[in-house]
Amino acid sequence: MARTVTDSVDQLAGAIQAGDHSAFAELAERYRPELQVHCYRMLASFEDSEDLVQETFLRAWRNRASYEGRSTFRAWLYRIATNACLDFLDRHPRQPRPYQGPPMRPPSAAGSPPDYIPWLQPYPDVLLDLVAASDTEPSTAVIERETIELAFLAAIQVLPPKQRAVLILRDVLGWSANETAAMLELSVAAVKSALQRARSTLKLHLPARRMDWSPASEPTEAERALLRRYMAAEDLPGLLREDLRLTMPPHPMWLVGRDAFLAMHAAVTAPDSPEYFGQWRSLTTRANRQPAVAHYVKRPGDSEFRAQVLDVLRVTDGQIAEIKSFVPMLFPAFGLPPTL
Repeated sequence: MARTVTDSVDQLAGAIQAGDHSAFAELAERYRPELQVHCYRMLASFEDSEDLVQETFLRAWRNRASYEGRSTFRAWLYRIATNACLDFLDRHPRQPRPYQGPPMRPPSAAGSPPDYIPWLQPYPDVLLDLVAASDTEPSTAVIERETIELAFLAAIQVLPPKQRAVLILRDVLGWSANETAAMLELSVAAVKSALQRARSTLKLHLPARRMDWSPASEPTEAERALLRRYMAAEDLPGLLREDLRLTMPPHPMWLVGRDAFLAMHAAVTAPDSPEYFGQWRSLTTRANRQPAVAHYVKRPGDSEFRAQVLDVLRVTDGQIAEIKSFVPMLFPAFGLPPTL
């Protein structure tokens, strides 16, 4: 009789308790993609999520005898990962704060500055697809698009770590109050209270009409056309919302307003400008289930186009409402070349 995935997991878990390192490595790799997404959602940093999922596996191996089979092996790993992230946040407290410096250009639209979240990083869709393709256990909730977009990641950073963990476990992963309480060593009443406070806070920090702009997991033809125009700088005023926001984590640079963005864009692309960067080329990609564009620059005197910046776009009603521009250190994780 064919063995089910659950049976094989139970079999491997038993071998792990007996000290079989190869069995542990096999099972750990099955869960690595979704556990890394969980750590990423807790920390909002791709690089930190890589480190913390590795820390999760180290802790799991050292404490393998503590797995008693009362919960699934997956749930046991999630408990370890969650606590590893909470320990990290206890050692490295992080709180979004207002930008200290002025914008790169005078604001050309009304609105308060966005929060400064220097640790925020994008997550490649190509790695999210590994979770979607997993057949170990149902895992679609792990990459539900409304809870992996950068706007959601930025919003939950305002929550205290324990509230953030409760919100993720209850509202993202669908764990029960009892399961969440056991995982975090809290009372059920404390979990319910933390979730209520977290939801109330989150409503104040998520964009308006959020469900209207949440993108599909696959790009539409309209999105592809928008990206082509954005890459070619074709009719930029028509592509951008008047209240466009731009941030550049980890740099303390920001601006608000379409005209402010257009002034900056003209300054870095006009050959006679003192801020001229060089010639630009771009490739499309996706991050956090959002459209993204990788930009390369060939500076004067250089022979190659070199990785410069990754723009992740939030699109509302056919226009770009927000651009988060990231340094190119994560290009390899997206499968992007360093040069063109």
